[in-house]
Amino acid sequence: MFRNRLKALRKYEDCPDWIQDSQLKELISKAHNTEWGRKYDYNSITSYRRFAETVPIQDYDDIKPYIERMIHGESNLIWSERIRWFAQSSGTTNDKSKFIPVGKTSLQQCHYRGPTDIVATYLNNVADSKMFSGKALILGGSRKVTDLNKRVFVGDVSAVLISNMNPLANLFRTPSKKVILMDEWEAKLEMICKEVVKKNVTNLSGVPSWFLVLINKILADNGKNDISEIWPNLEVFFHGGVSFTPYREQYKKKISSSRMRYMETYNASEGFFAMQDDLSDPAMLLLLDYGVFYEFIPMEDIDSDNPAIVPLKDVEIGRNYALVITTNNGLWRYKIGDTVKFTSNKPHKIIITGRTKHYINAFGEELMVANAEKALMIACEKTRASVREYTAAPVFMSDINSGKHQWLIEFEKEPSSISDFAIALDDALKSLNSDYEAKRYKDMTLDFPEVIKARQRLFYEWLKVKGKLGGQNKVPRLSNSREYMDSLLPMNK
Repeated sequence: MFRNRLKALRKYEDCPDWIQDSQLKELISKAHNTEWGRKYDYNSITSYRRFAETVPIQDYDDIKPYIERMIHGESNLIWSERIRWFAQSSGTTNDKSKFIPVGKTSLQQCHYRGPTDIVATYLNNVADSKMFSGKALILGGSRKVTDLNKRVFVGDVSAVLISNMNPLANLFRTPSKKVILMDEWEAKLEMICKEVVKKNVTNLSGVPSWFLVLINKILADNGKNDISEIWPNLEVFFHGGVSFTPYREQYKKKISSSRMRYMETYNASEGFFAMQDDLSDPAMLLLLDYGVFYEFIPMEDIDSDNPAIVPLKDVEIGRNYALVITTNNGLWRYKIGDTVKFTSNKPHKIIITGRTKHYINAFGEELMVANAEKALMIACEKTRASVREYTAAPVFMSDINSGKHQWLIEFEKEPSSISDFAIALDDALKSLNSDYEAKRYKDMTLDFPEVIKARQRLFYEWLKVKGKLGGQNKVPRLSNSREYMDSLLPMNK
């Protein structure tokens, strides 16, 4: 069933430049008669060089006026289809929502192709899989009608996908559509637990942090310590949305089956961009024929007025880039906000290193999420601890004190000594990040980090107060300001 598609994926290694050039030409062709296409004279664009010279880099504020008009019912603005579905982006926990258009072309060629390809790739890796003998448990967000236009629907991207899914697919998934699209997270959680505990669940799909909440509740409700006792045929978790590193040990404790496997996906509101295609390699294969054209800004240029921007053919292995996408839902040279690093260019494989705005560089230390995640893992191994959630922010310099990093950590398993954990964390960060190590020299610029133990459920309650429970909402791991930290600390009592 999947043989031809697997052959197509192998072409990524042989002709990536040709595939990407074809994607760009098709996108320009389909949008040449839109308002956007006429504004930038798409009829005159015949090469990538001309495209890069003509179309400016965009962020959400640049396209927001078009989005608002589309929500009010206008069409043929940035894409040639009428858009009735919008994915409400929740990549951060600030109060400003983003509404990403999701048209029929994007659904079929990008969002739905991703799950199909990840299943094909998984089955190619695991010949004796029995995943189709039971149900897929998909943990998604809510769907609602907007107040602006009753004919327009808004929801978490997972809810958009479930709402438009072929009805036959519902035969293979749980919980029911009615339950999974409920708006209120805690009531939905209760209903999901009651419904799925009776099913033969063989595979999971969703965000690790919220799935862990679900698994813990199912175990508590049923007096069990291992989810394998409830779902003995569970064999794979297709996960994405947040780094799996902080959760890996917790999942091993909750799911003891030696047959359990984990495969990462890069599935955002804006599209499905990459997937793990080899169980032995944590890097993800960049998906080249999904109606997405990729460009990359070196992170050292991210704040430049005229940043260097390179197409896929010019990327360098090991360099940190901000991802820029042009897609079949009308996003043109759009800064999605994620940062990636290539581990291979034959085929092109990436790891997600963080967010363009979720890092700490208050003192020139350039601490990215990837460094933080790995350092926490090392500190946990050394102190036999386990981290459930965390965030970190700078404490800025004063006349008498150096600056420092402040870490607020909710432990699954607390270390015997918080100070020992802080020492292990600091040592790990110095070994992983030369800029951090340099700033820590004799405490001259950056003082020893402060680790604060968060009370249980602090981050959950913080997200609840912000109305951000469930779906793809997530705790911001690193911040260059104290916005998140200063709202969390008063609640840590």
